[in-house]
Amino acid sequence: MPKFNMNPKKNPMPSQDPQVRAHNFKEVATGYTEEIALDESQRCLHCKNMPCVSGCPVNIHIPDFIQKIKESDFEGAYQIINMTSSLPAVCGRVCPQETQCESKCVRGIKGEPVGIGRLERFVADWHNAHSTAKPEVAPSNGHKVAVVGSGPSGLTCAGDLAKKGYKVTIFEALHLAGGVLVYGIPEFRLPKSIVQKEVDNLTAMGVDVETDVVVGKTLTIDEIMAQGYEAVFVGSGAGLPRFMGIPGESLKGVYSANEYLTRSNLMKAYKDDPVTPIMKGGKVAVVGGGNVAMDAARTALRLGADKVYIVYRRSLEELPARREEVEHAMEEGIEFKLLNNPVEILGYNNPDDKRDPKNGNVIGMKCIQMKLGEPDEKGRRRPIPIEGSEFVLDVDTVVIAIGTSPNPLIKNTTAGLDVNAHGGIIVEEGTGKTTKDGVYAGGDAVTGAATVISAMGAGKVAAKAIDEYLSNK
Repeated sequence: MPKFNMNPKKNPMPSQDPQVRAHNFKEVATGYTEEIALDESQRCLHCKNMPCVSGCPVNIHIPDFIQKIKESDFEGAYQIINMTSSLPAVCGRVCPQETQCESKCVRGIKGEPVGIGRLERFVADWHNAHSTAKPEVAPSNGHKVAVVGSGPSGLTCAGDLAKKGYKVTIFEALHLAGGVLVYGIPEFRLPKSIVQKEVDNLTAMGVDVETDVVVGKTLTIDEIMAQGYEAVFVGSGAGLPRFMGIPGESLKGVYSANEYLTRSNLMKAYKDDPVTPIMKGGKVAVVGGGNVAMDAARTALRLGADKVYIVYRRSLEELPARREEVEHAMEEGIEFKLLNNPVEILGYNNPDDKRDPKNGNVIGMKCIQMKLGEPDEKGRRRPIPIEGSEFVLDVDTVVIAIGTSPNPLIKNTTAGLDVNAHGGIIVEEGTGKTTKDGVYAGGDAVTGAATVISAMGAGKVAAKAIDEYLSNK
């Protein structure tokens, strides 16, 4: 008879103490040990119909890789994951498994699901620590494909095409490859050495990476295709920040979450002598309730803030961030100002002060209390202001984390490329084909800000379609 661990709870993830980690940028979760991974793998029932696989956007063969862990064949487990996923060490850390594969797990009916994401991270980390094998370079098929953007969708598309023998070149706007994985997600959630390892694997497979190329500015898609590239995949992400449109957003000390995290993550603004500055210390308010808001708030704490607030207009139940990230933020001492919404960011207000209040420093943020009304079109209860409930939150820095949109550069410089009302590139479902011949797109450039794994899924879909397109051509 097979051995199963029928404990209703998954093995907890070992982590740094909250009071320690709140003051360093080291990874919060330290990962399963072999002993813990073996024990957790025994909770998997290896269901015949494998419902967990249907919840994975890249269809990892989950029961099969967990079975290899049961057999202590950790490299075998990695190779199974690697059949469908290009970034297992990344996905094991940042994917919302609780709403994807783990939400389908049979063990979750009467207890907690199997810790699929934690096991994926363990396997990937074990491979990176022990394997010395280099990726294979596929024989060339004579075709050239360009990929715009080196985020999760671009890296996945490039990897899948390289395995089929395509000569792939990635064009990246920033000076370092990795996209949102390097500029958006903090070191304490995703160490940059892991992202670099994945990029190095691609270059070892023959993929070229050209940085500091802003497609739509230094080079257009038409110019890329004129260089002999037979197809282009656009995975340029959603890097255009949104603001609230309230007074005071031009004050010094107001950041978009995009800028705030990029300065810290990519430009290392947390150092004593940073190349790019960032406001440190004081009291910080982060507006929003998603994962990016949690990242910004926890980064502010590590940059030395005396107090950090999350200001969100709905209740805790509606908070869109991952539960794990919310719990970590609370453990670290971040205060949640729920059912509150900013109406104005305040600058200098002393009438004797001759400085222009529109160009001064932040001295506070006026908020109004909210109550929840009927559900909106997305099913979330609509926040309604409570008249006469305004108050001022004493803060020096405000970070706006209410979402991002696709950058309009590419669509503004590419004839024949249609976009929707939100700026997302319009694609054919199931192929990623755009309205311009030979051009495909996926990830946040199409959907707006979404998850890493959904962007990877879009990269896989487009790679398959590009291969079919060029094979038929």
